[in-house]
Amino acid sequence: MRNFAHEVRGATSIEYALIASLISIIIIAGVQQIGSKLAGFFNIASYL
Repeated sequence: MRNFAHEVRGATSIEYALIASLISIIIIAGVQQIGSKLAGFFNIASYL
């Protein structure tokens, strides 16, 4: 049990997973904003 309590590999992999999920959430939010702005641009451009 002492070795298990001092093991850090599991904690490190969890930290990497949390960082990767945070980065993916930021990327998804950015892509959604860009997509909505592009959709608005092309909708306006189609009326010209």
